Amino acid sequence: MRALIIAWSLLLPATAQMPAGIKTAIGSKCLGCHSGTAAKGGLDLTSLQFDLTTRATRDRWVRIHDRIEKGEMPPKGVEFSAADRADMLRQLAPRIAKADLADVAKNGRGPMRRLNRDEYEQDLKDILRLPYLDIRDMLPEDREAHHFNKVSETLDMSRVQLSAYLDASEAALRQAIASTAAPPPVTTFRTSGTNLFPGFRSTGTIRSMYFIRDNKGVNVQQERWTPISKELSESVEMGLFRSPGWPYGAFPRGFAAKHAGEYRVRFSARAVLQHADYHVSDAKHAVPMTFRSRRPTNHDIAEDVKSVGGILEIQPGMKVYETTVPLNAGQTVEYGLLGLPVPQVDAQGRTGSYRYPPLPPDGQPGVAFQWIEIEGPIPPSTWPPPSHRVLFDGLGVSPAPSEPRREASRLLRRFMQSAARGPVPEEAARKFEQLVFAGLGRNEPFTEAMLAGYQAFLCSDLFLYLREPNDNFTVADRLSHFLTNSRPDAKLIESRLRDPGILRSQTDRLIDGPAFDRFVKNFADYWLDLRHLRREDPDKRLYPEYQLDEYLVDSMERETLLFLTAMVRENLPVRNLVQSDFLYVNERLAKHYDFEPVFGAAMRRSPVPKGSPLGGLLTQGAILKVTAHGTSTSPVLRGAWITDRILGEPPPPPPPGVPAVEPDIRGAKTIRDLLAMHTKSSTCASCHAKFDPPGLALENFDVTGHWRTHYRGTAEGKRVSGIDHTGHDFAYTLAGPVDASGTLADGRSFRDVGELKAIFAANPRQLARNVLRQFTVYATGTPVRFSDRAEIEKMLDACAPDGYRTRDLVHALVRSRVFQGELK
Repeated sequence: MRALIIAWSLLLPATAQMPAGIKTAIGSKCLGCHSGTAAKGGLDLTSLQFDLTTRATRDRWVRIHDRIEKGEMPPKGVEFSAADRADMLRQLAPRIAKADLADVAKNGRGPMRRLNRDEYEQDLKDILRLPYLDIRDMLPEDREAHHFNKVSETLDMSRVQLSAYLDASEAALRQAIASTAAPPPVTTFRTSGTNLFPGFRSTGTIRSMYFIRDNKGVNVQQERWTPISKELSESVEMGLFRSPGWPYGAFPRGFAAKHAGEYRVRFSARAVLQHADYHVSDAKHAVPMTFRSRRPTNHDIAEDVKSVGGILEIQPGMKVYETTVPLNAGQTVEYGLLGLPVPQVDAQGRTGSYRYPPLPPDGQPGVAFQWIEIEGPIPPSTWPPPSHRVLFDGLGVSPAPSEPRREASRLLRRFMQSAARGPVPEEAARKFEQLVFAGLGRNEPFTEAMLAGYQAFLCSDLFLYLREPNDNFTVADRLSHFLTNSRPDAKLIESRLRDPGILRSQTDRLIDGPAFDRFVKNFADYWLDLRHLRREDPDKRLYPEYQLDEYLVDSMERETLLFLTAMVRENLPVRNLVQSDFLYVNERLAKHYDFEPVFGAAMRRSPVPKGSPLGGLLTQGAILKVTAHGTSTSPVLRGAWITDRILGEPPPPPPPGVPAVEPDIRGAKTIRDLLAMHTKSSTCASCHAKFDPPGLALENFDVTGHWRTHYRGTAEGKRVSGIDHTGHDFAYTLAGPVDASGTLADGRSFRDVGELKAIFAANPRQLARNVLRQFTVYATGTPVRFSDRAEIEKMLDACAPDGYRTRDLVHALVRSRVFQGELK
């Protein structure tokens, strides 16, 4: 070995300034595994230089440092004392940090980054004053890194992407331009009776919808629908007793929006209960509903169906309700009741295996509608609308100024000044100007020539890219895109953000403002994978109660978003992420979590019941769903997700060719048996020991987070059967019991998820460090560099006395060098 060390020393480049202590430790402890062509992990230390000025080489040494710091290297069996480890890190860390800081000073902490498609759409919404602009899906999906779609290294720009940005910006600009001398005419549509629902009738649908007069169903005694007489058609109510879903689209006859815009919807309705003999009575509680924008067809295929107008609570007793909905030309509004049965024929349209879901003993809730009135599009307060004025000031519709070049220059420079990421260089401004002048020279209409200039600017680096902070505006730009996912408003731009007090007050203003909801949604979508909440439906064989239950999925999503909002706005200690004494529920979630019943769709804050395993992110339905398959839960997936997203310790990728753990849905083998077979290899076992145990602690929760004591299967165990809320027979088995105990890699054991939460909550600094790192990537577009680590620890030190409160972590970040760059 001594000869190997000497030979290795001679091979080192003359420029390598490796400290003698590191050289000796590597030679005696590492070269046995990491030398030559057969070096483990592909790390050949005999050929690895110590030139820390090179980014790629420095990154390799950072990984070496981290493996040593975590105790992962040298492996067990190699003598390496705590003093040896500390000495090696003490020599290595300062040298890496110094080289990394020199790189930051020379090249910046990270490259400027392109707006992602969410930010691009929101920026255009704000600049063009088009709150309902929808161009996001015209742009390619952004690649992700470090959990987010805001990282510079993956936000590249290709010819395909540039073409898409050109198309999207043109679509936005044309929507902003007024093309008529007056706004579209406001029309009022009103209907009632049988015209409230012109949908088709088929066997089995009458229970889900029928017309009512004097609290009795009309023409409901036969198997198929027969028309109501003309004299009755205007005097009946339409009763709906199901959630929306194909093929039963329910919308008023004869209405489709002629123009895009906002429409005011008024309707008269009451909450009722359906009884077995088609009688109805007033409901005991409100029934939640929403409208859905859609085209007037009987299916959702290839149709962008969206909930609009918010959630309305329809009360017992006839009342008039009002809301506002955005519609595209050709769309109508569909009545969408929430949380009720979703009767479905099978895929072949057969009804032989279908029956209407049994009525609850007290009656099936529903809504009886009397009439509906739709008015719109609601005109703007001025014409041309504000969006047109952004582009053409006071020149009116179809502007044709007497001095077109002069007006073009004024308008273009005015627009660039308001939209750019800082001062526009005169040379660049002239290029955009010449583009417009060229169009005017070809006798293009003034509007078209200007559109070309605006479009080019909105696809240029002066608009598309966020820069590293170097002045007040770039700090404002970064802060706003961090906390509102859009460009800064005038108040933020005009604030002196170099002043710590002003920076704090402006940060608080953004957090407390309505646009902060965009941060919460986007941050949760990526950090917590909430965007995948609807990616995989629960297997209807094993979990028939969840089939087509959009109300449950929507409620789970709102729960997590409200929880994160409270964490920041209320400045809660970060331990609440894993162990909180409150949660948010509505009627659907209360039922899902087996709470005492509550009523209504509105989310309300509730204390965690005594003895409940709930509280914190880990046991929220949304988190449990995105970390499970539709068929089964996986301790591997859930455990790896927890260690990565919550603890900040991402597991290494699995070795190539190693298959995933496939569930035995028959129920013959337990998940522990399957894991034991999967981890027979010591290589697999060493990694699985780190993340499987936290996943095992969540095994008491099924694929959508409902508590269970036994697994479900298709063959083994006690049979359970019935009729689901789509009207079809189901049968599954209750197989083996759940064992949620485990032992962490460091030897600490737990009996259930409650004890695991207590273990995690006892180390709030680790939780806070991870949250701060996630904030850093999201806010700056660059992951935490080695030279940032000391500053991260200083931020944590400052927040430690108050328990690492979440808003405090935001404030610590925005006033740091990591966020503000050279301003600090």
